[in-house]
Amino acid sequence: MADKDHNHKTDSTYDKQNAYNNEEYARELAADQYDPEADRDHGDRRVMEGGKGIGWLGLICSVIALFFLPIVLGIAGIIIGYIALRQGARALGGWAIGIGCLAVLIQLLSPLFW
Repeated sequence: MADKDHNHKTDSTYDKQNAYNNEEYARELAADQYDPEADRDHGDRRVMEGGKGIGWLGLICSVIALFFLPIVLGIAGIIIGYIALRQGARALGGWAIGIGCLAVLIQLLSPLFW
């Protein structure tokens, strides 16, 4: 059996053309046929969708922070907006961070104007 698996021409441990008929090499051959470009296309789409949802959540938290619990929801909106920014939703993440900062600043500076 070891004689058949050893290819004397290329000094390889097996011959790929004959290995398709040998089930012991199925895993090794499957690894040779893996295309990372095809997997990357699907992975980016999932990341963009996840970043988009988190971006909307951060934006909603930041807008609500303008009216209710500005420190807590504003900081939550800033953190969630940063996560969305890192996942690819740049516009939503940026707006969430900006509005969250505005809500926190309004709350912190409002005692100065009373």
